[in-house]
Amino acid sequence: MSTQKPTRRITVPQIAARKGGEPIVSLTSYHAHTAAIVDKYADFILVGDSLGMVMHGMDSTVGVPLDLMIMHGQAVVRGTQRALVVVDMPFGTYEESPQMAFRNAARIMKETHCGAVKLEGGKRMAETIRYLTERGIPVMAHIGLTPQSSNVMGGFKTQGRDEDSWPLHEEDARVVAQAGAFAVVLEGMVEPLAARITKQISIPTIGIGASAECDGQILVLEDMLGLNPKPPKFVKVYGNLGGQIEAAVKAYAEEVKERSFPEEDHVYR
Repeated sequence: MSTQKPTRRITVPQIAARKGGEPIVSLTSYHAHTAAIVDKYADFILVGDSLGMVMHGMDSTVGVPLDLMIMHGQAVVRGTQRALVVVDMPFGTYEESPQMAFRNAARIMKETHCGAVKLEGGKRMAETIRYLTERGIPVMAHIGLTPQSSNVMGGFKTQGRDEDSWPLHEEDARVVAQAGAFAVVLEGMVEPLAARITKQISIPTIGIGASAECDGQILVLEDMLGLNPKPPKFVKVYGNLGGQIEAAVKAYAEEVKERSFPEEDHVYR
């Protein structure tokens, strides 16, 4: 009989306690098998609504349905043991009212067994963040470039280039922290503003296209593995899986046409 203790997942309080300490490592994941790999190294895994674009070919994240997020969330939780799993609330599932947000967030947590949800928006979402956290749902906030608002922003535009806008972003960060968010994603934000916000607030900042001064970093897994032919500027590509996959598929197709596959080792006698 095994005496090995089961792996304990990293918790929301443990992430919150990393403010100003060892940098927090995070990546997105949407499948059980990739999540199992990321789980060995990441402190939290985000099941991001970016899956609509990188997996389902959507032009933006706006069209991602709640059921799709839940399905991928379930896969990631099944594939992991250690990392905190955070699931994005998709567009249209939380903006109407705090009560609507609670119903949908509770469904996500009950059906996926994730540890927290993430929603976009700063000051305008403070009431909702407070409502959720007071009722037992941990919330990660997301400010700066908020992809679900791309239609209002006129596309995916870097935030903070005009220094006059900095106080608005700083207020967003301060208010979501006061409302009870345990961490906040800073996306597509000029470096000095992200570094400034990180020093100003009491919760960890998670940068994506922001600053190395943030308390942690996150990237979309498919982007950093080279599966996106046109990754954003802020992405460092750590692998070339796109090229490797194409080479493997090409070799397979050629062997099928030549009838050299399957070989003796690949058939039953």
